[in-house]
Amino acid sequence: MTTPKGFVNQDMSWVLEPLMELPHVEHAIVLSGDGLVRGASAGLDREAGEGASAMMSALQGAARSVAAAFSGNSDPRLRQVVVDTDEGYVFAIPAGANTVLCVFARPQVDMGVVTHYMQIQVSTLGRKVMHSETRDTGPRS
Repeated sequence: MTTPKGFVNQDMSWVLEPLMELPHVEHAIVLSGDGLVRGASAGLDREAGEGASAMMSALQGAARSVAAAFSGNSDPRLRQVVVDTDEGYVFAIPAGANTVLCVFARPQVDMGVVTHYMQIQVSTLGRKVMHSETRDTGPRS
């Protein structure tokens, strides 16, 4: 996967590669909880990626608020958001601390396959982050 045009710091784009190989998947992003793009599929331009990331961050917050209002639990754990449109589906799942994995696929996609592969990639991301060597930041003062 090549670095998407106009994006910087694509250290999490690698997690999207297996998802982009699935039939009918068109775009994917990894975003921070505050809506910043942390990785994007190669075909997604900067403006679209940043817009989708910001909107998904707001949608995640709205989904938690709706769940809290209905359930009475002030801090529900969000597991998945799926948006179903005539253009296709948007899938979003938490991918660790302050990170969300988001995929856009056309209507013909097998939803179960996409969400299964998303869960695999979230696990892979978690393992990679947990097993990364600690960076040496220099001597402590």
